[in-house]
Amino acid sequence: MDTARLKESWESVTRFGGQVPLFFYSTLFLTYPAVREMFPAGMSAQRDKLVGALGRIVAHVDDLDQAMPFLRQLGRDHRKFAVTAEHYPAVGQALLTTLAHFLGEEWTPELAADWTAAYTLVAEVMTTAARDSTQSTPPWWNAEVIRHERRTAEIAVLTVRTDHPLHYAPGQSVSVETHLRPRIWRYYSPANVPRNDGVIEFHVRMVDGGAVSAALVQAIQPGDVLRLGAPVGARLTLDHKQDIVLIAGGTGLAPLKALLGQVAEEGFHRTAHLFVGARRAHELYDMPSLQAFAQAVPRVRVIPAVSHDPRFTGPRGLAGQVALGHGPWHGHEIYVCGSPEMVADTRDMVLAAGIDAERIHCEEFSGYQGPTENVQSVLKRG
Repeated sequence: MDTARLKESWESVTRFGGQVPLFFYSTLFLTYPAVREMFPAGMSAQRDKLVGALGRIVAHVDDLDQAMPFLRQLGRDHRKFAVTAEHYPAVGQALLTTLAHFLGEEWTPELAADWTAAYTLVAEVMTTAARDSTQSTPPWWNAEVIRHERRTAEIAVLTVRTDHPLHYAPGQSVSVETHLRPRIWRYYSPANVPRNDGVIEFHVRMVDGGAVSAALVQAIQPGDVLRLGAPVGARLTLDHKQDIVLIAGGTGLAPLKALLGQVAEEGFHRTAHLFVGARRAHELYDMPSLQAFAQAVPRVRVIPAVSHDPRFTGPRGLAGQVALGHGPWHGHEIYVCGSPEMVADTRDMVLAAGIDAERIHCEEFSGYQGPTENVQSVLKRG
C-alpha cells in the first residue's frame, strides 16, 4: 500500500470542493436507495463533512496505530444509527466511484487497489469494535426529560434519566437526538458526574440555525424521551492529581462543572478554581448552583467574569484574562471549554503567559460539527 500515493490523490480530489460530496451522496443513494432513510431529510449541513472525514482517515492509514482508539470509538458510536457491517461495503463502493470520477486518468488499477485496501482496513477496525461493544452496551440509551429549565432566552438546562446505566468520565460528551429532529445528532457534555439513578444534566445554548439546539431549548418538555449515544472524548477528562484551573465560556461550563463533581468525590485533596465567563451578568445562568457547590466543597473556588456589562460589580473582562490575573498557576493544569473562538483565544492568552502547551487541555474543533475527539459519524453523519 503506497500511503504517499493515497495522500496525493486525496489532495487532488479535494480541489473539486463541494462537487465531491454531491457526487458521493448521489452515487450512494442511487446505488443503495435503502440507505437514504438513515440520513436526515436535509443534507446541506453535513455534505462536506462526510467525504472530508472519510477521505482523510483512509488517506492517512499509515497512522492507523495512533488512530486505532478513535476508529474503535467511531465504530461503537455508529451503532446508534443502526449501521451494520453490511453498510460499510456500500459506503466504500461509493467512495471508490467518487475517487475514480474526479481523478480521471490518474485513477490507475494500482491506486484503486491501495484505496480498497486502506478502506477495508479502516472498516474492519470499526466493525470489530461495534460487534464487540454489543456484549456490554446498548446501541443507544433512552433518556426521559424529567426537568426543563429555561435559564435565559437562549439557554436551557435539561435534566434527564436514562433507562440503562450510562458510564462516562466527567469531561466527556454524548450525542443527543430528539424525536423533534429525527436522525440529527448533536454532542453535549453532561454537567454532573455519573449517578446511580441515571440522572444527567445538560446545558444547551440555542445557536443560529441549530435545529437540535432550538428544539431542546424551546420545544422539549418533561416526559419527552431523548436518545443518547456512547460517551466520547478524552481531552477534558482528569487523568492526573494536580490542582486545576477551569476556564468556561457560556455552556462550555457543563463539562467543567462535571470535573468539579469529580474533585468533590476524590479521595485526595486537590484544589479547583473555576472561572465562568459571560458577556453580561444575566448570562451567568448557573451561579446559584455553582456558589452552593463552592460553599459545600472548600477546595473549590468559583469566580464569575463579565466582559460587557458596566453594572457588574465583580471581576470584569474575559474569563481567560480574569483567570490569568488570579495567577500565576505554577503546577496547575488548565482546562478551557466554550465556543471555538473562545477556546482558541483563551489558549493563546495562556500560552502567552508562559504556561506550557501540554498543561492546557481543550477541545480542538475541526471541520465537523464538534470537537475532533468527538467526531460525529465519519461514515454517516460527518
